[in-house]
Amino acid sequence: MRTATRQLTRWFSVAFVALALSWLTGCASMRLIDSDVVSVAAVPSGMSLQGAKYSFERLPSQANNPEAGLAEQQAQSAMTAVGLVRDDAGASLSVMVGFSGSQYLADPWGRPIGPGWMPHGSIAIGSGFGTHLGVGMGIRFPPPTHYRREVSLIMRDLKSGQVVYETRASHAGPWHDSVPIFATLFQAALANFPNPPAGLRRVNIELPR
Repeated sequence: MRTATRQLTRWFSVAFVALALSWLTGCASMRLIDSDVVSVAAVPSGMSLQGAKYSFERLPSQANNPEAGLAEQQAQSAMTAVGLVRDDAGASLSVMVGFSGSQYLADPWGRPIGPGWMPHGSIAIGSGFGTHLGVGMGIRFPPPTHYRREVSLIMRDLKSGQVVYETRASHAGPWHDSVPIFATLFQAALANFPNPPAGLRRVNIELPR
């Protein structure tokens, strides 16, 4: 009886460890991109953005920028997912795409460290009763690099020139691969389209590592 109990206990232990490892592996294969999003809809009475047709509009500074083309491709994928249709000939909306990125040194909480940061160390020497001498040293290693990225979409009614929808999404974190992060930001920017809640909100999207 004891032998059977031990075998059963061992089996449950092995099964629990396998389940825990599976769960940890699944978590390790995904990362959470938490974006701060602000969206404002200003749609005139009688107009609907659902299924609207659009074309892209570029600023002169974006005209020959290859990154602007990639950003438009990513924005187009996100807009297609919410029902918007690109139709350059029959568009009722123009869409201006914005994007920016920067990097900074971060503290353990992910906050930017000022430009005056310097690695430093300390040495302490002490003596007391008896004959002993103590020496200690502490060194702060260079902090990690974090990246802040932001995207924006401005939709304008081509007939009136009025902005009917504006949305921005930003994310700061340790991920250096810009292309998938920017694509995720465009998805976050269009969350709840075309009826977004008021004010700043957090949109979480899981992304493979």
